[in-house]
Amino acid sequence: MPEPEKITEEEEDFEFEESRGVPPWIITFADMVTLLMVFFILLFAIGNVEQEKWRDIKESLREALGADSIEELGTRQGLDVVKQIQTQVDEKTVYAVDEVGAMVNREMEDIISEVEEFVFKNKLSGEVRVSSDPRGAVITISDVVLFPPGSAEMTPQGRKTLRQVFDVLKQFQYNVKIEGHTDNTPIHTLRYPSNWELSAFRASEVAHMMIDDGFPPERLSVEGFAEFRPKVPNTSAENRAINRRIEVVYQRGSIRQRMVKILNRK
Repeated sequence: MPEPEKITEEEEDFEFEESRGVPPWIITFADMVTLLMVFFILLFAIGNVEQEKWRDIKESLREALGADSIEELGTRQGLDVVKQIQTQVDEKTVYAVDEVGAMVNREMEDIISEVEEFVFKNKLSGEVRVSSDPRGAVITISDVVLFPPGSAEMTPQGRKTLRQVFDVLKQFQYNVKIEGHTDNTPIHTLRYPSNWELSAFRASEVAHMMIDDGFPPERLSVEGFAEFRPKVPNTSAENRAINRRIEVVYQRGSIRQRMVKILNRK
């Protein structure tokens, strides 16, 4: 009688798997397909929200850049347009900043040039100076011209000089700050208890005169700094005379705002 065939372990495992009906890898595969399905559903949901945002962005970009057409989000053309728009925005921003800065500098140079010409013609080089710093274009007038010692009442010669300066400056329609400065000599009077009051009253006196001559008061501001912002050390009579001054500041920020408006109208 023939002996029955021997069954190996591999054949036993195969027969066992067949008896179960489903191989083990099917479970892993099914999990993967389920995860992929969830992933694509999530992408679809996000895509609908982004499409609405993209439509809003398109309108804003079209107005800002003058683009006639913006491709739909998700297309190759749309991605290219996004890169192109970003490049254009960066280039325009850099160009605009450079151009505004150049316009501000030119305008400040014009102010300084006009005042320098006035100073030269009227032989006021020792009394009126003009320069620029981070604040803007600064016209410095010595208080020797404007005020008697210890007083904020302007002298007739000071009024004449100031009116001549303003005739030059009226053409520049920017915000102006009037700064009053003293030396470190103490003052104690009923009207001026300290140099704070004296410097502020002097700056206010100049502002009132400017308003009387037609300068718009809404474009004026006044500050008094007493002796605390000297140009030179208060170590001699000459230095103290330099520190006693009125500074008329055509503010850089105001000039910049005006240049931005001009640039936006182009």
